[in-house]
Amino acid sequence: MQSIQSNALEPTAGELARMGPGERLRRLLPVYGLPLLTLLLIGLFSALLPDTFPTALNARSILSDKAVIALLSLSAMLPMIAGRIDLTVGYGIVLWHLMAITLQVTYGLPWPVAVALTLLAGAAVGLANGLLVEVAQIDSFIATLGTGTILYAIAMWHTDGRQIMGTLAHGFIAINATWVAGLPIGAFYVVGIAIVLWLVTERLPLGRHLYAIGANPKAAALNGIPVRGYVILVFVASGVLTAFAGVVLASKLRIGQASVGLEYLLPALVGAFLGSTTIKPGRVNVWGTLIGVLILAVGISGIQQFGAAFFVEPLFNGATLIVAIGIAGYAQRRRSAVRRIADPGA
Repeated sequence: MQSIQSNALEPTAGELARMGPGERLRRLLPVYGLPLLTLLLIGLFSALLPDTFPTALNARSILSDKAVIALLSLSAMLPMIAGRIDLTVGYGIVLWHLMAITLQVTYGLPWPVAVALTLLAGAAVGLANGLLVEVAQIDSFIATLGTGTILYAIAMWHTDGRQIMGTLAHGFIAINATWVAGLPIGAFYVVGIAIVLWLVTERLPLGRHLYAIGANPKAAALNGIPVRGYVILVFVASGVLTAFAGVVLASKLRIGQASVGLEYLLPALVGAFLGSTTIKPGRVNVWGTLIGVLILAVGISGIQQFGAAFFVEPLFNGATLIVAIGIAGYAQRRRSAVRRIADPGA
């Protein structure tokens, strides 16, 4: 039976103890290079823009504006752990924020019921994606692109080009508008969900099994891991988390419109791919994903404060995505080389 073994690029404490300073730096730089770059960018923009960038107002603005993107990046990260991709994170949020508002404004449902139904709808779409990928054996990129496009079409049909607006309950508005200890509550959603996902992926057998599926599905199946069930599970979890991001967005905007949401797809994917280049290079991980979102937020905030044109943000996101995928591919090839060296017969 083929074994499943660790082939992480990050050095262990024992390995670091045996290394000299130069070798230790060389091994740690790929692991913590992105966080260091983030700190350098913060320092650079703070020096160049001392009146606007290193302020509490700017920090709160970044945390508030990027909370939805961070939630979507974590949502996109989940199927990536199992070697799949979910494009409905960008399309789904369009429909889910519309649904959360429509159920209240048009159908008069209490906001907790509207939120619960939206989350259930997200889970249902995640289940459909999982079945298409694992049962119908459709490539995850194609399957989720198809379902995502259908969701977007439903959103456009529902709105018919109009905005959905009306009186919303204070409790629903408070989902996004609440501040805790001087910080937007969206930041606490992100940190809380990140901690839960970190515990699941790094401290529980479920997480190890998902990483094993992403590394080698056939070997995972040979070791008794229910590959099909776990892959469907991560798609359902991704769907629920995307729907929650839609609820937060609806609470933030307080109106529904089909033109809002798709712009989140690219930065969400960039954050997830960047996350695979740091902390645990070569594989997507929770804290790396959040650092990926943070460096995007810091870079775009600084560039915008310099008065950059409106097209700079998508240009920055697109270029960063290409770089992130290139670095992730290189790290993954290094992981494969390490595995072949450790087990030549694998």
